[in-house]
Amino acid sequence: MPRPAAQPALEQMIIDEHRRLVGALALYVGDVGVAEELANEALIRLCSRWAQVSRMESPRGWLYTVAFNLARSRWRRLTAERRAHDRVAQRGVPSGRPDDDDAMMIRAAVAALPPRQRLVVILRFYDDLSVADTAALMDCAPGTVKSLTSHALAALRPLFAATDARLGTIEENEHV
Repeated sequence: MPRPAAQPALEQMIIDEHRRLVGALALYVGDVGVAEELANEALIRLCSRWAQVSRMESPRGWLYTVAFNLARSRWRRLTAERRAHDRVAQRGVPSGRPDDDDAMMIRAAVAALPPRQRLVVILRFYDDLSVADTAALMDCAPGTVKSLTSHALAALRPLFAATDARLGTIEENEHV
């Protein structure tokens, strides 16, 4: 596959900023490997938006903003995951990874939901967002989030009813 025509200004910016960006992110996140991943993702986004970013007053500022937003998003996901593991541990439910069959069943069940219900399940129960935060992210009313959550749980309930009561525990803790 032929390489697209080079954009010298973009290539030069990548060369100039990569090492500094990785260094700044490594100081911020405390892990060089993670910093490299975040920097690479930010640079990929820079490449895909170069036509707009190159006309900005500070393309470097845009790049760093994107990179540090990615780092903060990663931190929020990890924090939500830790909170979820803590909640599971407090309930006395084994916090280990579900076995492969359960994981596949859960993924398939969630994937089968309509897109908005699937998104609300992911945001509410995987990312551990509140109803208000989910509504803001989805650009809808909190009542819509509650309704989507209720419909999604109703669709998932038969799939989990025979195997365990985890879904019931989720509903008990949910203020829908």
